[in-house]
Amino acid sequence: MAESLKRFQLDKNTAVLVVVDVQERLVPAMKEDVSEKLLKNIDFLLSSSKLLELPVLTTEQYPKGLGHTVEALREGCAGAIIEKTSFGCCGEPKFMKALEATGRHQVIVTGMEAHVCVYQTVLGLLAEGYQVHLVQDAICSRKKSDFLAGVENAARAGATVTSTEMAVFQMLADAKAPQFKEISKKLRDL
Repeated sequence: MAESLKRFQLDKNTAVLVVVDVQERLVPAMKEDVSEKLLKNIDFLLSSSKLLELPVLTTEQYPKGLGHTVEALREGCAGAIIEKTSFGCCGEPKFMKALEATGRHQVIVTGMEAHVCVYQTVLGLLAEGYQVHLVQDAICSRKKSDFLAGVENAARAGATVTSTEMAVFQMLADAKAPQFKEISKKLRDL
């Protein structure tokens, strides 16, 4: 039983945050309230990742057509931005090389769209043997039915579906963690 629970447990020392395709021309295609919540949650994950010293990888799907990562997230994503044309991040060799270089085996996945690039990324990561934590309130699609299908199929394939707060508090693990107070302050803005 304990072995089967390991895939549900996030550890700040073995996790990496991936931000998939949150780009200038793609974000406006989403419902405004959905995209606002998405950006707030990803920003919270990015700032928490910085405090917890998690590596961050960001992808941009064909930036000539879809633009670059939105300005609201650009600073937090500045570490490694990888251009791709493959819908799934794992189809881009530079992404896989950057992920392998982190030495981490847990991947926290955020971004858009849930049923295309995010979903195909999840499947690719699972096929490569990574533990995947899909942050349900930090992904979106234009249509709710596509979002729901992406999340459901990702979970059925073996991804652990989580939330922004759930993921961060798992990595904090204890209120005595030195980052707890600062992260708690940022949480009020969600």
